[in-house]
Amino acid sequence: MKLPGWVVGLLIPAALGVCWELAVRYGVAPGRLMPPPSRLAQTAWTLTLSGELWSHVAATMWRVAIGFLIGAAAGTLFGMLCGASAWAMRLLDPSIQAVRAVPSLAWVPLFILWLGIFETSKLALIALGVFFPVYLGLLTAIQSVDRKLIEVGRIFGLSRWGIALRITWPAVMPAWIAALRSGVGLGFMFVVAAELMGASEGLGYLLLDGQQMGRADSILVAMIVFALLGKVCDGFIVAVTRPVLRWQDTHRVQL
Repeated sequence: MKLPGWVVGLLIPAALGVCWELAVRYGVAPGRLMPPPSRLAQTAWTLTLSGELWSHVAATMWRVAIGFLIGAAAGTLFGMLCGASAWAMRLLDPSIQAVRAVPSLAWVPLFILWLGIFETSKLALIALGVFFPVYLGLLTAIQSVDRKLIEVGRIFGLSRWGIALRITWPAVMPAWIAALRSGVGLGFMFVVAAELMGASEGLGYLLLDGQQMGRADSILVAMIVFALLGKVCDGFIVAVTRPVLRWQDTHRVQL
């Protein structure tokens, strides 16, 4: 019998959870530092009933959503500009690549100094994290378009805009979507650093609070919620963009 894809995807987490629970119950692993899934479920249920978990999730998702939209839009714009114009490539790309090499945490004190400790600095940090994978993915895809396709378009009398809309953009669409998926993943990574910048709510704040209070269960619940939210957002991007990729005739492994 063929199992549904989502069931197959749960096999490894379920097996790890069972092994984890048994290891704690039989004294193989310390329950204080490695709370079993049963205790994590109890902590998550308590946080949910109190409404605390929902407020943290809402704050984090709002920051990720706004930061992702800003960073993805800027990355797409600059990626298209540098990919389509050799002059823009020579002018902008060296500076962008140099800034990309700066560690993310190095921006935290500067953004606090420039923008304060409130939401603006947090959104700027998340947008910065999303910008680079989207920019680099789109730029690389545009530069990798087969030259023969462009020549065929010219032979058929397509204008520069016609080539861009009918040849270049469909060719780079899969790589652009992959870059968006990478960007949303980095958005969740950067929101943790952002929520350490004086936030009073959010899953990053829940992580820090769990560390300060010595509550490993709160830390692990926050991590699991991060994983679930990231998976949901990635699946949303895949589902929304699937119709625009139906033209592809590629081999896909079916679960």
